[in-house]
Formats: sequence, structure tokens, C-alpha cells
Amino acid sequence: MVDPLFQIKKEKETDQYGSFIIEPLAQGYGNTLGNALRRVLLTSLKGAAIVQVKINGIKHRFSTLEGLKEDIIELILNIKQIRLCYDGEKPTELKLEKAGPGEVKAGDIKVPAKVKIVNPDLVLGSLASKNHRLKLEMLAESGHGFVPAEEREVEKLGVIPLDASFSPVQRVNFRIEATRVGRRTDLDRLILEIFTDGTIKPGQALKEAAGILVDYFQQVVEPKRAPKEKKKIEEFPAEVLKLTVEEIDLPTRIANTLRKGGYGTVEDLAKTTYLDLVKIKNLGEKSIKIVQVALAKRKINLKGE
Repeated sequence: MVDPLFQIKKEKETDQYGSFIIEPLAQGYGNTLGNALRRVLLTSLKGAAIVQVKINGIKHRFSTLEGLKEDIIELILNIKQIRLCYDGEKPTELKLEKAGPGEVKAGDIKVPAKVKIVNPDLVLGSLASKNHRLKLEMLAESGHGFVPAEEREVEKLGVIPLDASFSPVQRVNFRIEATRVGRRTDLDRLILEIFTDGTIKPGQALKEAAGILVDYFQQVVEPKRAPKEKKKIEEFPAEVLKLTVEEIDLPTRIANTLRKGGYGTVEDLAKTTYLDLVKIKNLGEKSIKIVQVALAKRKINLKGE
């Protein structure tokens, strides 16, 4: 097998299109990399979208607004085409208020400092005269993949949830060609085309997708376990913590042994570990299991369990 010392050549790259050649690859690895990268590029990169809108004077989407050429459904479809650069963890508010006559564009939206609209020339609607006004309150957030409007709950009357497509990558094509190195003619060349919405450059999208795959494969090589959530001592009922070792129905011998070791109450036991109990003289594994069972009946665990 050929060592993975392949090269990545950038044939062409703009804000929304990139063509890359990856070669030489061992036979079959063109499809392996192409399929994996395409899937991650289309589904797993973080992006931003407008997830809900409130239109002044409108209670539901099946309405019309006086002076607006488009009906509300057309306006919503146009709003969903707005592309944003935003990677904050919390939702952020966007506002638009404009009077006619003329077109209302995405660039008319007032956005916070951390938000950028990459297609400001997008026409959202047209107002007939200076007496007509369009006022919008929108909520944008970052996320992954596609989230339908039906999965979003709204609490205020007149707020319209939107289908949210967060993925910044719109399309990915790849094809495999034969290439050679010296006398080897059975190697693969992967040609990858990436189309984005302009919120991320294709080359950066490719790097992020490869990084996600590395993280997943690393979990196969060196598995990491998710840390268990531990209950804090404060979360246990105070009346239970005050119980003595005799009051939790432990055999007299075990209770006496625990007291000699410095553990006279349930709170003392909740603060200690299995390894600490093992060190107590005359307290074996069977005795410790009896202690654990007695504590478990009262929904208490040793520290670290």
C-alpha cells in the first residue's frame, strides 16, 4: 500500500466555488475519501440562518400586506434566502424597517456587530409608495444541517417559524481518474468541486470537513468515554446525609469497622471513594458491597461512582 503522501492542488477558488485535485491515492481511496468528504461537507459544517420572523401587522403567513407587491409567503421565501456569517452560541435579533416606494433588500437589515449578510443585494420585496412601510423582527442562530419549521416552538402571537438550512455548502461533486507515479499506473486522482453560499470559502470548508473526519477516526483509534455526571453532596437529601452508619441497617460488625475508620455517617461515606474504604482494616470487598447496597437504597453513591 502507498503511504498517504498525497498532494492537494487548488485548481480554482472563489468565494462560492472551489475545484481541488487530490493525488496520488492508493487504488480505491479516491472513492473512500470522496464519499466521506462529500457527506460531511453537505451535512456537518456549522452555518447560520434566520429561524423565525415577526412581520408588523401580520398574524400568519397566509396574509397580504397593504402596499407590498409580494404576498407574505413570497416574502418569507425571500427571507429564507438570506445568507449570514454568524457563529455565536446564542440566537441574535435582526431588524428591518423601511418605507417605500421601491425595493427592500437584505442590505437594509440592521444587524449586530458579529453578524454579516453576504448577499445584501437580495431583493426581499417591493413597496408601492412612501405611505407603505415594511417592519420585520427576525431571529438568527447558528447550527448544523436542516431544521424544519415544525420542530420550532414559538410563544408569541404573530411570530412565524421558518425552515432553517444551516449548511454553508450547497453542492459537492467528485470524480475519480487514473494517475501514475513512476511505473505505478493503478493510482487514483480525486477531483473535488465544492459550491458554497459565500459564508465560507470552499478551501476552508474542505479543511473543516477533513477535521471532523479526523475527530471521528481518532475516537476509533483512541476511544474516549463521556464523563459520567456525578451527584454533588449538596444534591442529596440533608436528612439522609445525617443518618448514622447504624441507621442504614448495616451489620454491627461493618458499622463498627466503619466508625473505627472515621466514617460515622452517610455524609462521610458520600464523600469517600471505594479505594478509601478498601484501606480500612478488616473491611473486605464483600463488606464494601453491602455498604454500597445500603447506600443505593437511599439513592446515595460513593464518591466517583
